[in-house]
Amino acid sequence: MPSLHVKALRTALLTSVDLDVDAGELVFLSGPSGSGKSLLLRAIADLDPNDGEVWCGDIARSSIPAPLWRRHVGLLPAESGWWEELVGGHFPVTADDHAGLPELLARLGFDTDVLAWEIRRLSTGERQRLALARLLVHHPRVLLLDEATANLDPENRAKVEAVIADYRVEQAAAVLWVSHDPEQRARMNGRRLAIRDGRILPELAAADGTEARP
Repeated sequence: MPSLHVKALRTALLTSVDLDVDAGELVFLSGPSGSGKSLLLRAIADLDPNDGEVWCGDIARSSIPAPLWRRHVGLLPAESGWWEELVGGHFPVTADDHAGLPELLARLGFDTDVLAWEIRRLSTGERQRLALARLLVHHPRVLLLDEATANLDPENRAKVEAVIADYRVEQAAAVLWVSHDPEQRARMNGRRLAIRDGRILPELAAADGTEARP
């Protein structure tokens, strides 16, 4: 079974969605604003009401509690939430969980002293990169990325793209990435889908109105 298997998922904006993303595969999702891209990611992560079923490998979403599901299927929202005063309050506290964190932070442009920074002083781009680090330290098997580089300059965008690409390969993670950037979608060479009229189609088919299936 694919690492991410979505069957007959329905939301307020989407008709019955069937979607497979294999282990180690990158799939980009585009579409007009308001078409339901973010809603789809939130539905897969079991954060918004929806019908249908989702599997992570052989684990059905309905078979485990939602917080545990979201450790397997990790969502990076377009705007991340921060509830502690300092950055370090949002990261694991055990030595095992911190293994590899300094290297990850360095690849994203930070020293470990960032853990002592105040959240209120972070720029939007810094929050975006740190939210990715916070997600990856839990080693999810599936990444749901909502505009993961939208607020980044070219240098930091390249860092994030490289970190995600390496994580996908090293962890054999399935990656479903909402991106409005056509150059990014072409550059990273993933499978490209789009939402059109509540359905998911290959990007080119959605653009020209044909009825090809993903």
